[in-house]
Amino acid sequence: MLEKRCYTVQELQEILGVSRPTIYNLLKKKEFRWIQLDGGKYRISKKSFDDWLDNLEQ
Repeated sequence: MLEKRCYTVQELQEILGVSRPTIYNLLKKKEFRWIQLDGGKYRISKKSFDDWLDNLEQ
């Protein structure tokens, strides 16, 4: 089985317990690496996000 390498916006909402607009604000601030796919869907680098989150907790 392949290891998951990206999160969706919805997954970040669940992890952080915040609203969709809050996630989009974080994306705009480029707090972590992400790409935008056709159709406007975002995928966020799991490693980049996890590193960012770990740094917040220190």
